[in-house]
Amino acid sequence: MNLIENIVIILYLAVLAYLGFVGYKQTKSSADYLIAGGNTHPFVMALSYGATFISTAAIVGFGGVAAWLGNSLLWLTFCNIFIGVFIAFVFLGNPTRKMGIRLNAHTFPELLGRRFNSKFIQVFGGILITIFMPLYTSAVLIGGTEFLVAYFKVDYHLALLVMSVIVTGYVLAGGLKGVMLTDALQGVIMFVAMIILMVMVFNAIGGVDVGLSKLEMVWDKTVAPLSNISIKELAVGSPDFLMKLSMNWGFQGWNKMPVFLSEGWLFIITTIAMGVGVGVLAQPQLVVRFMTVKSKNELNRAVLIGGIFIIAMTGIIYLVGSVTNVWYYEFNEGKNALQSTDGVGKVIPHFINAAMPRWFSFIFLFALISAAMSTLSSQFHAMGTAIGRDVFEQLAGKHNPNSLLITRVGIVVMIVISVILAYFFDKQPAIIARSTAIFFALCASIFLPTYFGGLFWKRMTKKGAIASMFVGTIITTFWLVFVHFQEAKELGLCKMLFGVNSLLSGKITFVDAMMVALPLSLLTAVAVSLMTKPESPALIKKCFED
Repeated sequence: MNLIENIVIILYLAVLAYLGFVGYKQTKSSADYLIAGGNTHPFVMALSYGATFISTAAIVGFGGVAAWLGNSLLWLTFCNIFIGVFIAFVFLGNPTRKMGIRLNAHTFPELLGRRFNSKFIQVFGGILITIFMPLYTSAVLIGGTEFLVAYFKVDYHLALLVMSVIVTGYVLAGGLKGVMLTDALQGVIMFVAMIILMVMVFNAIGGVDVGLSKLEMVWDKTVAPLSNISIKELAVGSPDFLMKLSMNWGFQGWNKMPVFLSEGWLFIITTIAMGVGVGVLAQPQLVVRFMTVKSKNELNRAVLIGGIFIIAMTGIIYLVGSVTNVWYYEFNEGKNALQSTDGVGKVIPHFINAAMPRWFSFIFLFALISAAMSTLSSQFHAMGTAIGRDVFEQLAGKHNPNSLLITRVGIVVMIVISVILAYFFDKQPAIIARSTAIFFALCASIFLPTYFGGLFWKRMTKKGAIASMFVGTIITTFWLVFVHFQEAKELGLCKMLFGVNSLLSGKITFVDAMMVALPLSLLTAVAVSLMTKPESPALIKKCFED
């Protein structure tokens, strides 16, 4: 690494430190630390939302999955924009902001708890975030660390440690103000880098039309011949094993959707598109962003910014991930992307460093680090506030003078846990995308009916909310442990207890847990609410009337 690169990295870290310091100086109260004071500029809010939403899990994880499974992943881009931005901002943003103000709520579990006047809901929500979010956080850590390893040629564990220490510093100091300021800067870097990437990649392979048409040829040359080979003859987890697996699942090419209702179709639609696309609506670290602006107008102004950002980030990286197969075929002795790299999660880092000029790899380094750090900072902030505000403060007494200290300690503890998970999970196939999809599905199944009902249905009761959250938690956990084809097999509990990898068989094992748990959780919320006594008129008035 030359002197100029060293200087730029030092300047970048210095700017992050400065923004964290600004956040620290502007943090005068718990509201400042938890929701950035509630007066954030819409540009900052939109970029913070987008940068938090789009992490290395999307760029490295799902970009690598696109190299494996092709452009069918663009259905996730559609869901990200329509559900994750349009529906989230237009239909949920302002009701969330207004109710948050009425109830003086500063975290997502606190919003739900105060809506139903239930300390249990707030504590339970905080505990669930603390238990499950490290799974997603570890995926983001792995994605960012993989690129550091590819660029600097350093040990994975050293890169993991460095990234964790840097994020810890400015999250602890600046609270959400510092997080959102750094998010905005990192969002701009990510956007610029992605536009440059798209232009350079398609220029290298002859343009969009030529590149996509070549994908068909590369599939025919590198994947189609596997149709004559039994999957049992291939090493488990090898590139050819994964490509043969995709064929067995009904994939017909990188430019085509899998056969309708095949295993691959169910995986793409229920896990990738719907699991992540719907799950984004109940992400604690994203919902709290709606509480950081002061009016509906700011939210409306943020929609266009957020939409453009998501299109650029997800649409481009999924297309690029898919067409890396063309570049590798032409420049690596007729091999596709997976055959040329060591795993799905390594495709994008390896491609950027092998195919792009050194100066662009350096720029993209900052985009990847920005994507990782913007999401990680928000995740650690969400987990820390869950421990300090939603669990400790509720159990120890509101306005406890130690709650902010406990929050910061909680952040450190969650970072340690996430790093440990990233240490052990790195070698799992497609672990980045899988962990992300699992966490998003969990949030949707557990929180979404309570969140929607709390915002829009006055008749929903505390008992209905609690029952719904329990059903969402139990069904999702059961499906992952005993049914879903990948998780049930790898966890091994089903095999140990019942002698089989899954209690069910056939295509239903490819249906995502959310597709089963969310409808049952929603039905439970409605049924129990209708069977129980309505909440007091005073609470309803407090929640819904200005």
